Amino acid sequence: MPKKIRLGILGGGGDSLIGVLHRVASHINDNYQIVGAVFNPDFEQNMAFAKEIDVPTNRIYKDFDTLIEEEMKLPEDERIQVCSILTPNFLHFPMALKLLENGFSVICEKPMTTTLEEAKKLQAAHEKAGTVFALTHTYTGYPMVRQMREMIKNGELGKIHKVDAVYYQGWINEIIHDQEKRSSVWRLDPKKAGISSCIGDIGVHAFNMVEYTTGLKIKSILSDFNYLYEDNQMDVDGTVLIRMSDHVKGVIRSSQVATGEENGLGIAIYGEKGAFRWEQENPNYLYVMSDTKPTQVYKPGHAYNSELSLGGTKLPPGHPEGIFDSMANIYLGVAKAIRGEQYDSGEYPTMTDGVRGMNFIEATVESHKNGNTWVELED
Repeated sequence: MPKKIRLGILGGGGDSLIGVLHRVASHINDNYQIVGAVFNPDFEQNMAFAKEIDVPTNRIYKDFDTLIEEEMKLPEDERIQVCSILTPNFLHFPMALKLLENGFSVICEKPMTTTLEEAKKLQAAHEKAGTVFALTHTYTGYPMVRQMREMIKNGELGKIHKVDAVYYQGWINEIIHDQEKRSSVWRLDPKKAGISSCIGDIGVHAFNMVEYTTGLKIKSILSDFNYLYEDNQMDVDGTVLIRMSDHVKGVIRSSQVATGEENGLGIAIYGEKGAFRWEQENPNYLYVMSDTKPTQVYKPGHAYNSELSLGGTKLPPGHPEGIFDSMANIYLGVAKAIRGEQYDSGEYPTMTDGVRGMNFIEATVESHKNGNTWVELED
């Protein structure tokens, strides 16, 4: 198989941050080449953007259905192998489903779908297709997050007692307090974003971070949301109590109205032997804490780190790596899977993570609507 994997892009045109993130990430390890796309629903803008970023226009399609139809006419060794879905949430499910049904691999932005029912249908389609499906919980690609996961797996914290995950942003403040603006933004429109804004957009990242690092499954939750205004249908702030077992508990805190906060994802995990703390805005520092020893700081690129961590490190120690590198590590894991190469299960989030995420989102909405009651998650 040629080195370059043939990549299609859906969405992410113009000044889209997520579009830049995915395109740069796909290029970092020289594994992908963008060969086809629908960057924008407006065909003229779609073509103009393709020319702007120097993508050949012969396979820039007017819409998603045309992309599928025309790509399927090509010989298998020429057509797109994997498509990245970077569209608003309500398009994730229909696009991913049709891609899987036509034998394409998929890299999908989260949340994977807008309902748990859709997620289960997609899971069944994926099992039937036998192709690769990755969900871009980007932060799992950071070397120090992967290091934390491996150290916990090796028992370095002993029995886990408490988990505290937070994801605070303040960006929606300038929208939520203006009635006209808050009724015109897609993230606050349940028809386009799904049943949740804050938890669906960023709280689910914190949820995934808890399960990814600890290796434990959250069994039940109790949530309390804030909508700020009576006419706003979508949560913009939420606190979720979590139970992983009778003696392992914690909290997930997320907000889009945390004034002054930028992209404040962080996690602290406390165990009988020690504790870890990591923050996304300073991703190269993993703090290892103890009751009996001074706090240690782990950093990327050093020989003391795990194979999984070092495999996601591209630069010598002391050279900062960031979110582009983190996403690139997910793309690297997907490339290995598509080629049938050996890879670690922690290299990219899967369909299972997508289903778990939708289960979490729906459970938090149910818990709040039921008067802040405990809701069980499915196994």
